Amino acid sequence: AVYEKSVNQALDVTYGNVSKALEENGFRVVFEVDIGDNLSKNASKFGDNYNKNKIAGIKSLVFCNGKFANLISNLDPSMLATCPLHATLTHKDGVTTVLFVRPGVVAQGSPAAKAAQDLEAATIKALEAGLNAK
Repeated sequence: AVYEKSVNQALDVTYGNVSKALEENGFRVVFEVDIGDNLSKNASKFGDNYNKNKIAGIKSLVFCNGKFANLISNLDPSMLATCPLHATLTHKDGVTTVLFVRPGVVAQGSPAAKAAQDLEAATIKALEAGLNAK
């Protein structure tokens, strides 16, 4: 249910490349959040439970494609739960990983299943363009 792909690249470089590729492939990035920074501000509150996996960075992009959002809302308004989409990038030991919940999996059995699969394919194409950017 989760797309996952890793590259040997700095988090900020990968993040910038993925954000740019999303925009270039018809998605609009509507929000960005540095989750790792936000969590680190609560490290003392979390105590021994803070960052047990030693993830060096976590950032997330929230994005949407209006054409797909409109199509999916026409086919099955409940699948708007997938809108907006988000990708989370983690960084550990020199490796940045992109994580993305696959809307085609979420929409299985829905009248919007085919549209969600197309949205998923378009999103993965954009994510991989960003991951492969030099």
